[in-house]
Amino acid sequence: MLVAHATWHGGALCLWAERTGPRTPDADAHPFATCDFTGTSYEPLLGGAFRVTLPLALPTHGDHPQPSAELGPEPYDGPVELRVWRVPALVLDPFAAMALLQAAEHSGDVIAGTDLRYLCLLADEAAHLARRGQVLPALVREDGDLVARWRPVLDDPARLRALVQAMPAACRAAEGGRPAAAVLREALDGLVDTAVRGVVPHPLLPERKGRAPERLPLAERWVAALTGPDAAVPREPRDDPDELIAELDAWAAASRRPAGPLRVCFRLAEPGAEEFGETETEEAEDGDLWRVEFALQGTDDPSLYVPAAMMWAGEAPSVENAEETLLTGLGRALRLFPDMAPALDTATPHELPLDTAGAFRFLRQAAPMLAAAGFGVLLPQWAGKARLGMRFTTRADPDEGAGAAASSGFDLKGMVRFRWDLAIGDETVDEEELAELARLKTPLVRLRGQWVELDEEQLEAALDFLRRPRTGTMTAAQAIRAVIHAGEKALPLTDVDADGVFGDLLSGRADRALTPLATPEDLDARLRPYQERGLAWLAFMDGLGLGALLADDMGLGKTISVLSLLLHERENGAAPDPTLAVLPMSLVGNWQREAARFAPKLRVYVHHGTGRHRDDDLVAAARSADLVLTTYGTAARDAEMLARVGWGRVVCDEAQALKNSGTRQARAVRSIPARTRIAMTGTPVENHLTELWSIMEFANPGLLGPRAQFRERFAVPIEREGDERAAMALKRATQPFVLRRLKTDRSIISDLPEKQEIKVYCNLTTEQASLYRATLDDMLAQIAEADDKQRRGLVLSTMAKLKQVCNHPAHLLKDGSRLPGRSGKLERLEEICAEVTGQGEKALVFTQYAEFGSMLQPYLAARLERPVLWLHGGTSKQARDDLVQHFQSDPGPAVFLLSLKAAGTGLTLTAANHVVHLDRWWNPAVEDQATDRAFRIGQTRNVQVRKFICVGTMEERVDEMIERKKALAESIVGTGEEWLADLSVAELRDVLRLSPEAVSE
Repeated sequence: MLVAHATWHGGALCLWAERTGPRTPDADAHPFATCDFTGTSYEPLLGGAFRVTLPLALPTHGDHPQPSAELGPEPYDGPVELRVWRVPALVLDPFAAMALLQAAEHSGDVIAGTDLRYLCLLADEAAHLARRGQVLPALVREDGDLVARWRPVLDDPARLRALVQAMPAACRAAEGGRPAAAVLREALDGLVDTAVRGVVPHPLLPERKGRAPERLPLAERWVAALTGPDAAVPREPRDDPDELIAELDAWAAASRRPAGPLRVCFRLAEPGAEEFGETETEEAEDGDLWRVEFALQGTDDPSLYVPAAMMWAGEAPSVENAEETLLTGLGRALRLFPDMAPALDTATPHELPLDTAGAFRFLRQAAPMLAAAGFGVLLPQWAGKARLGMRFTTRADPDEGAGAAASSGFDLKGMVRFRWDLAIGDETVDEEELAELARLKTPLVRLRGQWVELDEEQLEAALDFLRRPRTGTMTAAQAIRAVIHAGEKALPLTDVDADGVFGDLLSGRADRALTPLATPEDLDARLRPYQERGLAWLAFMDGLGLGALLADDMGLGKTISVLSLLLHERENGAAPDPTLAVLPMSLVGNWQREAARFAPKLRVYVHHGTGRHRDDDLVAAARSADLVLTTYGTAARDAEMLARVGWGRVVCDEAQALKNSGTRQARAVRSIPARTRIAMTGTPVENHLTELWSIMEFANPGLLGPRAQFRERFAVPIEREGDERAAMALKRATQPFVLRRLKTDRSIISDLPEKQEIKVYCNLTTEQASLYRATLDDMLAQIAEADDKQRRGLVLSTMAKLKQVCNHPAHLLKDGSRLPGRSGKLERLEEICAEVTGQGEKALVFTQYAEFGSMLQPYLAARLERPVLWLHGGTSKQARDDLVQHFQSDPGPAVFLLSLKAAGTGLTLTAANHVVHLDRWWNPAVEDQATDRAFRIGQTRNVQVRKFICVGTMEERVDEMIERKKALAESIVGTGEEWLADLSVAELRDVLRLSPEAVSE
């Protein structure tokens, strides 16, 4: 017997099979895999297929892959892990693939696996879309060539999510495991294109006599390539396909998908449950069967529900075409749910009886696929919710006095009593009950009146759990680590029950449960309510000896919170060791000014510059101060000397500077010993979750385990697979140590004005367009012959050149030539700056290029007839402070030109209520940080943020890509343009191309 499997890889269907029999001796080869379908019902469908060897990431027990469920149960012999196996497979051309997927079914010699059945579902979906005309033609670039494609019209986000969630892991097992959404889009695009080509006549247009095909207009050549087997569009040197591509893209964006009135619905009923709408019995007799009830359900109104049994009996309201809709739908569903076949042997199918194993297969396999295919699926309320997990309970040890869980006197070394339990929902499970469940060996069991899903892996993990010590005493610190590292996919940690502030800490409720601390008397300001709660939380964490991550949104006053903590300690009679604050260079002056303004009684020493103290002088200066300020660069150079000081705490502001844990700077800062640590950042995750690990490793070393373990358990499952359980486990692990408040939360701050973001679209001049095309053509010519390393460098340098062209020709040419009349961006910038200053207001203008800023500063000053301030990386600390002070205090209108790298963080520039991003950094977090120089506490006016984009250029297309991926921008879009270097040649050509609308008249 063979079980047929399929994956989508490289734009094609790859077919392989599992078989029973002798194992392959090769250690890396899948021992049961084959691509030999000789003599089977599949053989006639495989003409023209060619063989390849695929590396597939598959579930593995010990030293062999886990057999699919269709081969029967496999005795459990250890944990399951993903491992790459070499699998022989057949690659089918598009038409053969579509034919196979439309004919594949269970037979006597071949059984379709879940992954193959899912791709059959996609083939049906593609054919359905083609029949209903829910497709549109497109012209795309693939590997530098023009290709005509048909693409699906799917504008229902819920349906797309259902298809993604229903995809079996084996469908995306190639390349070490790909995101389900990417595989779905690639497979559906390919199948829809094939489905349309199978029904549209070829050629679509009559031949034009006397004219060679290659001499036809591009549009006609494209239409010809939309039918037949060859999708390539012949190219001519005169071709400019951008306009046609843009029109077709706009057509696709404007399309909408219609919805039908009725669909077939499947309802899973428990043993003993009555017909739909009646009360389910509380107890079921042994031997009762589960039922899948067939029905019709309204597409727009799901409450319209007509059971098939009532329909056949004539007891249901009359519905037009009800019988035809039901039978047609059941026939389509059969390929996704083969177990249903016996129920269709009757002329009036209305339900399918199932045993417990069949009901479990319906829950885990058929139901998600049916839902993804557009069928209605109704499951019991407990489905997917009542799962086996661990519960951790801890209480103060009465033999230890107040103990670690008391509301005061909390001590991480104090002892607590603990107990681990197995639980399903709110019910605990004892050893006898679990042993009985193990004896039954059924995946669905009834426990204390409710049904529970319990697979073999969970059961084995639970039995192993019960063999370990589950009660006793431990220190509070050990309890914290136990909670953080507890749980796994098979047996997650579902509940933590702890008393007092210890419970508040473990649950992440400490900032809300603690009594807010009053504003310290020596603070020359009045803390807001949320800041008083934050002060109580910082003092609480410090008292426990735990590090804290203060991740309040930018502009909510993180600096004053730390200054308040230092004053609070001293007002309560403590004489703590000094605090070391490690800062970006741009923040040193800001901390100095805020300490002098709000906490003048604090003794502050700045350890920076060539005249800074060293060795014993440094130790003496630090010990005579309350707060020592230094920069990340100085801390890295002087780490050994700084380590000699007995620090009470180390504070890292803009702690994303530590996000790359392996850098010399991050290692040096982590090496400075201190009693506690505070990391401060408004963007704890800029690009990837490992950045959060690096920052937490500074605040609480070892808390989240080794980096490799963190990546395996959290980063990869969350970023690559969207694993919600892993995300919840990470939130539970980090929540006790992170305080995060947002400016947009009106319960936090209600008096901050609005922020309005505006995209300013600019045209290129003819000179700019000419330079743009020449730069792009030069790069594309070189890239074809470059290796990977050279290619990456070419892409990045070209991106920089194209951005410079969009700014101004003189920026690219660096020839000192005149500025007026040669740049659409510069013309628009002049207009905006003139308007802002004319209204008596101030603006911040950010550019990532210091050389461009140096060109703009004198030019704008002359045009506006007023001074234009300019801050960049070469500005000295004193000059920087003077510029900020002048801008903030001068009542007159002004324009402040700033380098994004040098001034994008740390500064308070609330005198401005306009922000202009002249050239984009393409990282939303970096741009938001820069914007928040003006949009922060102290701002009393609405802030207008303008982002300049040259229309029809790569600036517009990269902006569109970011908008489409906004929800995942932090994990997809890297700093700067480096992420663009990984695009294919075809994708690069599409992103960087120049559209006709780019050039002004």
